[in-house]
Parts: sequence; C-alpha cells; structure tokens
Amino acid sequence: MKDADVSKQIQQMIRFIRQEAEEKANEISVSAEEEFNIEKLQLLEAEKRKIRQEYEKKAKQIDVRRKIEYSMQLNASRIKVLQAQDEVVNSMKDAAKKGLLKISNDKKVYRKLIKDLIIQGLLRLGEQSVLLRCREADRKLVESLLEEAKKEYSEKANVQPPKITIDDRVYLPPQPKNGAVDSHEPFCSGGVVLASEDGKIVLENTLDARLDVIFRQKLPEIRKTLLSST
Repeated sequence: MKDADVSKQIQQMIRFIRQEAEEKANEISVSAEEEFNIEKLQLLEAEKRKIRQEYEKKAKQIDVRRKIEYSMQLNASRIKVLQAQDEVVNSMKDAAKKGLLKISNDKKVYRKLIKDLIIQGLLRLGEQSVLLRCREADRKLVESLLEEAKKEYSEKANVQPPKITIDDRVYLPPQPKNGAVDSHEPFCSGGVVLASEDGKIVLENTLDARLDVIFRQKLPEIRKTLLSST
C-alpha cells in the first residue's frame, strides 16, 4: 500500500474518532444539562415547599396570636361588663339598705314589722323555748311586743305559747353611724335573731338578712335585666 493511501486511511480514522468523540461529548453535554435542569427543578420545588411551609407556619402563628388577642379583649370586655353590673347591683343594694334604715326609724311601721318577724321566726323554728336577740335600742320595743307575739303565734300554730328569753348579754350591732351602709364595721338595720334553747338552730330574721336573701334570689333576674339594657 502506498504511503498516500495509508495517510488517507489514517485521516479517515482520525475524522471518525473525532466525530465519535464530538457526538459522545454532545451526548454527555445534553445529559449533563438535563440532569442539571432536573436537579435545578428539584431544588426549586424544594425551596418552594420550604417557603410554603414557612408561610403556612407563620400564617398559623399569626392566626393563633389573633385568636388569643381576640379572646383576651373579649374577656376584658366581659370583665368590664361584670364589674359595671356589680357596681350597679351594689349601688342598688346600698340604696335598699338606706331604705331599711328609714323603716326602722318609722316607729309605727317598725313596731308591726318587729312583731311579724318574731311570729314568723317562731313559726319557722317550732320550738317551745326560744332565745331572742335584738339591738339594744330595740329591747324595750321587743319586750312590749312579746306577749302579743306569743299569743298570735299560739293561735296560728295551735300550740301553747312558747317561752321567749331575751338575750341580755349579746345584742345585735346598732345602726350604721350616719347612715353609712358601706361601712366596714358590723351593723344591723333592725329585726331579730331567734335560736332554739340549745343553740343548734339559729334563724336570722333581721332586715339585713332578709335583704341578702332577696338579692341572692333576684340577682340572676337583675343581671339579666342589666345585660339586656346594655
């Protein structure tokens, strides 16, 4: 074979090898680009998921904070409403207490009231021997009413007149000084306290105790009325 033919074959082989190398390089380049794009998309999606998760997490935190703040504001509003209601109820009760003082200052009205309270207490106790406590200022009034009260009780209960002993050692507190019903010192607007002889049964039939009972019974109704008017 001539040198020219050998050289020609060599050149053909070189071109073939170069072409094959270029094709292989192109394949590698395309494959690498595809892998790069796939990895880029995966990273992008991962970042998107991470951002979405962070956003959802922050959105939930904001929602929780908003709900907590709303709940706190709602509770604060409710507390203010309850405080306002308590102030109104307490002012109503103070006004009622002042009204009780006027009753005890009306001798004619108070005389009948004391007798009725004694009779009512005797009927509720149903005892034949009773200890009675009153304010020291009411002692003479109570003494003047005992026989009349015992007689009426005896007729109503159809029993023998009971024995009533006025406690001369312990008296109920006096009226509040200067009509200060918001005083922290104990006071009594009037009425009596009856107890069985052994002291096991005690019935508070004072005006203040009766007022407390009425307010406890009427408090839900009062609060409902106050709430509907706000």
